[in-house]
Amino acid sequence: MNNLQEVWSKRFNHYMTEVQKYMRFVFTGHLALVLVFVIGAVGYQYSEWLKEVAGTFPAEWIVAMAIGFILALSRPVTLLREPDQVYLLPLESKMSSYFISALKWTFWSQTGLPFIIYIVAIPLLKAVTELSSGQIWLGLAVIVVLKYLNVHSEFNYRYANRGASLAIDRITRGVLSILTVQSALTDGYSYVIIFIILLFVYNRTLAKRVKLQPIPYEHFVKVEQNRMMGFYRFANYFTDVPHLHGSIRRRGWLNFIYSIVQYNQKNTQSYLVYRTFIRTDDHFYLWVRLTAISGLIALFVNIPIVTWIVAAALGFATTIQLKYALLSSGDFRMDRLYPVDGSQRKNAVRKVLRLFMVIQAIVVMLCSIGQPLFFVTGILVIAVSELTFQMTKDPSIEY
Repeated sequence: MNNLQEVWSKRFNHYMTEVQKYMRFVFTGHLALVLVFVIGAVGYQYSEWLKEVAGTFPAEWIVAMAIGFILALSRPVTLLREPDQVYLLPLESKMSSYFISALKWTFWSQTGLPFIIYIVAIPLLKAVTELSSGQIWLGLAVIVVLKYLNVHSEFNYRYANRGASLAIDRITRGVLSILTVQSALTDGYSYVIIFIILLFVYNRTLAKRVKLQPIPYEHFVKVEQNRMMGFYRFANYFTDVPHLHGSIRRRGWLNFIYSIVQYNQKNTQSYLVYRTFIRTDDHFYLWVRLTAISGLIALFVNIPIVTWIVAAALGFATTIQLKYALLSSGDFRMDRLYPVDGSQRKNAVRKVLRLFMVIQAIVVMLCSIGQPLFFVTGILVIAVSELTFQMTKDPSIEY
């Protein structure tokens, strides 16, 4: 425990093992196929749009706002755990070496997204501005400096203020980052230097306050728990995460759906499954998210074959994940105390999925209404969903 670098190394290795364990379920074959078609279609639409984009298009401001917003979101990755609030207290004076490693990983792990956004925006910048290649790549260096300052500033702010009023800090850094990137893209290098100096002074002011404060273990542990919980919730859409328990919401505005189920003993499972699907965040938001993604692609990608492939793939993903989620629940239910036929639950799940997949098909079809043969999209979603439910193996159901 005296070697904090060893502590960080062990925790980092465990963290990477945990991430890799679940990410291999996320990037499966069907998702990779969808991503290939989506990236190809979006790239084609983007290149076609660049041929017609007006010279007055405010590319510099749009790129600056997108990147500045991302740069301001620099949540530190500390890998601290709840027992650290007790066991690391004697080593508080030596924790600076641990946090240096944590901030290095935070910087490198969060630099990729603004890089990708900026690189994707380079053709747009060349189309509507007179910036040279050297000036555009200089903007990339400015982004690196801004990310470094944002990472350290957010860490120092959280350290000094225990995370209180974090929105004010992020808005401040976001505005300065946006103005810096915009100035770099409009040859305002004197302003770039001024804004970077302001961020540097802001960070140094916070760093001085940090020296007077004890380490806010409780806050950093909570931040780390929330960060990992977000990752587990994301992974849970693709595979079962054993230690994750989804939250429940009443959603009273959807109570009218329960009226579909007639009041009799044969519909016991139907009523339970409807309520389980609507009130469980993991199930309901999975359907909402995949429906929204499919609808947005149908709306903005004006290539019918790509829309059909993506809609069918996401219809398959929605059905198979909800089928396994609703059929393989290991929670105790009151219906297990009564002589209810085991096939009733599978039939109930089928009814629920049919209803909500029809709704998904209608949404996607309406979004693709400007395309030729737009009705094919809805038919594909329903057909793929039905085939997926019939042909995939049922999970074990305990009664």
